Amino acid sequence: MAPRANWKGHLKLSLVSCAVAMFRATTTSERISFNIINRDTGNRVRYQVVDAETGDPVADEDRVKGYKTDGDNYILLEDEDFERVALESSHTLDIDTFVPEEEIDRLYLDESYYIVPDDKVGQEAFAVIREAMTKQGVVGLARAVLYRRERVLMLQPRGKGLLATALRYYNEVRKEDPYFDEIPDIKIPGDMVELATHILESKAGHFEPERFEDRYEEALAEMIRAKQAGKAPPKAAQGRPTNVVNLMDALKRSVKAEHSAASEPARRRASRGTTAKKRSSARGSKVKRAS
Repeated sequence: MAPRANWKGHLKLSLVSCAVAMFRATTTSERISFNIINRDTGNRVRYQVVDAETGDPVADEDRVKGYKTDGDNYILLEDEDFERVALESSHTLDIDTFVPEEEIDRLYLDESYYIVPDDKVGQEAFAVIREAMTKQGVVGLARAVLYRRERVLMLQPRGKGLLATALRYYNEVRKEDPYFDEIPDIKIPGDMVELATHILESKAGHFEPERFEDRYEEALAEMIRAKQAGKAPPKAAQGRPTNVVNLMDALKRSVKAEHSAASEPARRRASRGTTAKKRSSARGSKVKRAS
């Protein structure tokens, strides 16, 4: 079954527009989920929305959003009130600025969505916008109302479609100064940096997300299977590492450990080669004896 669109409207660049649909680019549906159970009865626990004062359940049609003012007073907002403040971005993705992608701080990146054409008529216009952005090597900034909140979206070409990444607002990103100011300036000896650099080089690789595994999720599933089979749960992981006392000694031992780990595959190949040669020599001796 195809996923349901989170937003539908028009992508607009100046006077060029086309109908588009937006879908979440990520999912958490594969994560293990739980229900809350009554330990005494084994039945599921059901939550109810109740009046904070009377304790009586409140039906869906009687629930309304309220903005707290002074004391316990609230301003009630109905659905039609939210419709009155609807912006153009509720139904239109108007790209108003194009910027180099490297100028956008990763700290501002939030959830991502796929954008695709929503009808055949607008496919050409969609492709024109996508290809122009690809040629210029820029990303577009647009706005859309998602879940009754206007979000700034960074649009960039991705395959035959577009990727939209919601950006956090300026006031939602904390400054690093209060956290980093108290970190002292330390003069690090050059040989220590060289050893640490060697460790980094020995661990060099490429970004391969398909190799990432949720080890906590796997351990959780293993524990559930063990309990289901009536077996003892697996042992807990080792405790946290302690602070390093002798940094230079730890760096040297780390370099040695990484070198040994890197040399192990070569030793295995050499061992297999030696074994193969011995087998070949033994077969040759048997042939000679047979002759």
